[in-house]
Amino acid sequence: MFLTFEGLDFSGKTTQARKLADRLGRRQKVVNLREPGGTRISERLRELLLDKQHLELCDAAELFLFSASRAQLVAEVIRPALERGEIVICDRFYDSTTAYQGYGRGLNLEAIRQINTLASGGTDPDLTIVVDIPVGEIERRREATGHAFDRMESSGRLFYERVRTGFRAVAQQFPERVVCVDGTRSIDDVHEEIWTLLINRGCIQQ
Repeated sequence: MFLTFEGLDFSGKTTQARKLADRLGRRQKVVNLREPGGTRISERLRELLLDKQHLELCDAAELFLFSASRAQLVAEVIRPALERGEIVICDRFYDSTTAYQGYGRGLNLEAIRQINTLASGGTDPDLTIVVDIPVGEIERRREATGHAFDRMESSGRLFYERVRTGFRAVAQQFPERVVCVDGTRSIDDVHEEIWTLLINRGCIQQ
């Protein structure tokens, strides 16, 4: 089973991915990953993509670097784990590329679809959970944690509004795979909704 978590930065998706991995891990082997990252090469690309010293990175280069990181992760980790019958949970996957580089940066959506297919090697998630929060909540949570923005997080409010629109559009286009949950609630409430969702979808036994 291949599960992915999506959402804006500070949405809580990483926390939810970890909580689900911990709970499912009591039943069987779980591989918990993040994008970009998860392999030696992918982590190097992550450093490049998020470093604010590289603000000159053009939109197309950003797209290809994220996709290169994904291609390596799929080939080296995700596909082998799935073939072994393990559960794979990934914090971001190709829907982030559609939302961030497509809707956020304004790159051609059809070109992104083809690049996503190539980078993923046709490996599609069984279920994608979008942890949805208003853009204003990003600012509130950042101030509460004192977190400094990385290169991607420095893109501005209007950019994040477009990205949020992108995630919602993906959920509307692929309702059989993508589900939005309200990320403004408590961590435990969101987790229990996700757990119930997995049961109702037949992904896990109660």
